[in-house]
Amino acid sequence: MSTAADPSAPETGSPAPAPTSSAAPTATGPSPAVRNGAAVLLAVGVAAAAVNLRPVVTSLGALLDPVRDGLGMSATLAGLLAAVPPLCFALLGIAAPGLARRLGPTTVVTAAMGAVAAGVLARSFTGSAAVFLLLTALALAGVALANVLLPVVIKRYFPDRVGPMIGLYSMALSVGTAAAAAATVPLTDALGGSWRLGLGLWGLPAVAALLLWLAVLFVRREKGGAPAVAAPVHARLPILRSRTAWALAAFFGLQSTSAYSAMGWLPKIYHDAGVSESASGVLLALVMAISVPISFLLPNLAARRGDQRLYVVVLGLCGIAGFLGLMLAAGTVPWLWAILVGLSMCAFPLALTMLGLRARTPGGVTQLSAFAQSLGYLISIPGPILMGALYQGTGEWYLPLGLLALLLVPQILVGLRAARARHIEDEAVG
Repeated sequence: MSTAADPSAPETGSPAPAPTSSAAPTATGPSPAVRNGAAVLLAVGVAAAAVNLRPVVTSLGALLDPVRDGLGMSATLAGLLAAVPPLCFALLGIAAPGLARRLGPTTVVTAAMGAVAAGVLARSFTGSAAVFLLLTALALAGVALANVLLPVVIKRYFPDRVGPMIGLYSMALSVGTAAAAAATVPLTDALGGSWRLGLGLWGLPAVAALLLWLAVLFVRREKGGAPAVAAPVHARLPILRSRTAWALAAFFGLQSTSAYSAMGWLPKIYHDAGVSESASGVLLALVMAISVPISFLLPNLAARRGDQRLYVVVLGLCGIAGFLGLMLAAGTVPWLWAILVGLSMCAFPLALTMLGLRARTPGGVTQLSAFAQSLGYLISIPGPILMGALYQGTGEWYLPLGLLALLLVPQILVGLRAARARHIEDEAVG
């Protein structure tokens, strides 16, 4: 039976010490019960953090009109809010490796959860549109750091459980996304219609995640024999020389383009095709619900294979079929197109799985994750904007949806390169 690395051990560049044959605690390390308890706590912490990585954005999207009215927000500033998430994910993700080297990834993730909780809670009390934007950026900075470093934590402390743990992480992220999109408006109505309460409510799961990560740090300090912030030693890799790293970044960016475009425009596409507004919302919920079980199963299946090229092709073809179906007959069997688009969006957990498999060490995963996600989110920024421009210029969805279907072709091609059984360390030195 494979085992996880000791999460209660000090966060250094060297592996955790091997357990002794005695079941009782010794001077060389904590007991198996302590190690197992620390592993469970860390796994729960990973899931709790993942739940909080998307409600910052999706809850605001659900209440954007009342927020604009309440703060007197201009259309320009509202447009800036739409561009802030991928910009924060790209720019702040670059800082993650340096912070992880100095403080350790678990410490940085803990601080990230603090930033999410503080930003989400505080923005619901401000009366200034500019301050609201700054506090949203604070929360998104925390999301950006956690985006990059949670796969690193998984690689470091669950090296033989990368697939199941990425599955848990991806499923929790999908649950948070779907819950915020589906429940924000009903909860706001139940709380008297105040958008401040509706947004601030999502700070509570972030506070819970922060408390869990503080407990992780406490366990590490108490049981690990060293301060939890001991700096890990990561060898710097010339990652720009790795073709796999570039392919992963392009794959990540192209799948993000499809995902953000679909989440932003799908209800409008269905409504323009004659589907009622309520049914359009249900279809968007179906797209996101599809990803919940698949996000858990897919990383487990993908991690068992030497490469993941089969999944790259299957998910890409699902997306092409889904977008072409929406383009030609959105009002006909609309649930089928929703299912196909939802399946194609599972390229995100596949990309996360490949981030964990394409590097040998946690340090390599840190650098690969920062590079691929930062560049990938930059690549994704123009997609939803271009879709809106094409729709505004033509009044039809043929060109925007045709563009999304067409972009899946290069996504498949770069995905085939990224999915090969290679490690970036080999390419970087050779």
